[in-house]
Amino acid sequence: MKQGVLEKLNKIYPIKFIKVDAVTNEMYRCETKQGIYFARMTNYKTYDEQLDEVTYTNFLYNEGLGVTPIIPSSRGKLVEKITLGEDLLTVLFKKAPGEHLPRSQWNATVLKEVGRQIGILHRLSIKYESMKTVTSINDWYKNEEYAFLKYIPKEESTIRDVAHEILSTIKSLPQNDSTYGLLHGDLCLENILMDHNSKITMIDFQDCEKNYYLFDLAVPIYSAIEYSFVGNGNIVDYQHSITKAIIEGYREEHELSAEMLEKLPLFIKLKEIFEYSLMHMYGDKDKITEEQIRIMNHFRIRIEHNHSLLSI
Repeated sequence: MKQGVLEKLNKIYPIKFIKVDAVTNEMYRCETKQGIYFARMTNYKTYDEQLDEVTYTNFLYNEGLGVTPIIPSSRGKLVEKITLGEDLLTVLFKKAPGEHLPRSQWNATVLKEVGRQIGILHRLSIKYESMKTVTSINDWYKNEEYAFLKYIPKEESTIRDVAHEILSTIKSLPQNDSTYGLLHGDLCLENILMDHNSKITMIDFQDCEKNYYLFDLAVPIYSAIEYSFVGNGNIVDYQHSITKAIIEGYREEHELSAEMLEKLPLFIKLKEIFEYSLMHMYGDKDKITEEQIRIMNHFRIRIEHNHSLLSI
């Protein structure tokens, strides 16, 4: 498979690839004399969806935002079709600068800069949508991952009621250009890199969508609360410090009204139910492990008891 990928990439792109290694079942690390690249080969999204995604990403890169540029093929195409037993849509990225920070380094100072960069992202998204009509990137609720009631079992009636209420409430919120539009959609800490000069790069725009901009703030806050706290203090204090920092950084670059900010716990809950629903959507109930059961039960307890991960 790797040899086939290597041959196809060398045929399609104006770069001499020396070696490829699979990172995941859809991402390949590619060595060249010019440096490291990554090739994404997947049918997770349609051609039109991926073309809109990478066109948007390249716009952000050309505007100076810390994102990874997409390399066109020899034919000048940002999305190419490669046949390896099946047709796979292929996108080639230049390696992003920076690394994943250790968990202990996700502090308020770093996350304030994350918030500032998200503010710039949203300002540029408004500019992009004023210039170009985006037809293939969905409104959030049209994506299959938000079909909570399709995947959460019917016997989990309390969680289904909560999921229905959250979806209905958010869908009914007013929209305008400063609060709703194109965004990253999955800015968990795994999708944020930082170099030695503290410059941030956002990666993996594959789940970009049209949503309330507040969701792009909810995701890193949720991710930090769930994964980056390493003790040596109170997690509630940590939660308040990083939330305050992200909001302060964001407001340096983009407006966020007090009325909209009040909805942040609602979007944190949306993200929590989103993660819980994915466990059912992609999990195999016949092969579930004890550890997976334990994690799902923690979600069930929090959701059924209406426990909020965030208070502001």
